[in-house]
Amino acid sequence: MSRLSRRTLLTAGAALPLFAIRTRPAEAAEFTYKYANNVPLTHPMNVRAGEAAKRIKEATGGRLEIQIFPNNQLGSDTDTLSQLRAGAVEMFTLSGLILSTLVPVASINGVGFAFKDYGQVWPAMDGALGSLVRGEIAKRGLYAMAKQWDNGYRQMTSSAKPIKTPEDLSGFKMRVPPSPLWTSLFKAFGAAPTSINFNEVYSALQTHIVDGQENPLAIIDVAKLYEVQKYLSVTNHMWDGFWFLANKRAWEALPADVREITERELNASAVQQRVDIAKLNDTLSGSLKTHGMEFIQTDAAAFRATLKKAGFYSEWQQKFGKEAWGALEAAVGSLA
Repeated sequence: MSRLSRRTLLTAGAALPLFAIRTRPAEAAEFTYKYANNVPLTHPMNVRAGEAAKRIKEATGGRLEIQIFPNNQLGSDTDTLSQLRAGAVEMFTLSGLILSTLVPVASINGVGFAFKDYGQVWPAMDGALGSLVRGEIAKRGLYAMAKQWDNGYRQMTSSAKPIKTPEDLSGFKMRVPPSPLWTSLFKAFGAAPTSINFNEVYSALQTHIVDGQENPLAIIDVAKLYEVQKYLSVTNHMWDGFWFLANKRAWEALPADVREITERELNASAVQQRVDIAKLNDTLSGSLKTHGMEFIQTDAAAFRATLKKAGFYSEWQQKFGKEAWGALEAAVGSLA
């Protein structure tokens, strides 16, 4: 159980949604949990998480209050993951690919050009593959909710030149999140990947520490990366989702009925957020074009063939192991 000091609330208050501020000072919540994430307050994940927090507070009779800290407010992804494990932060949403620094198999959903569409993604991640990953997460002192939140298919952007073919990535300075799979993917294309936490991406692009990055359209839009990037290559090279994680000790400290309500409402909001992202992606292409971004269509088969020739799939088949790789291929077909 943790509570924030008045000083902390005053410092963070400007960025916190109204529901995170106590309205019943004489009746403090029995449990006050901090939930951190790396996306802006306007992102669908924070909108839906805020709605879930309200429903949870009401349904538990005020026993659990979830306070939201968006946009890396409590530190970078890697810093906040450490805080989550230590219990300084009780809840955190994190990409499986970054979580893989702790839980290696968590990055399996990001195998390059594996998932062709959402018709393959959700049955796998809500089913056998997701269950396998959640089991491994539990072994590291964390609890993962059953439903992943959508981060979306990732696209490549650049400032120096358009990326049309795998050959265009040769020697290209690409920002990637701190994850072995991301680094391996772009090395297989002959690029020069550089691991940078998301809170430093804009400045890294602005100062040309890197020439490009890759993220879903929603992130490119809300983080205003169009201000420092000109070309957007529609590659759909990787599907990425957020695991909603809780510190296991903090989770188990909640009464059983509070846990049931909390997971139910968070999972319900996760499903709603998936719909939000789908609708948002339908409109973002036009919006980003009005901001000056030039869209480039690419051939996924050419990129996939390059990865196969480079031994990317066979390498990760060995790293993930027979059971996990089998669950992935059961959903997407043969890769290696």
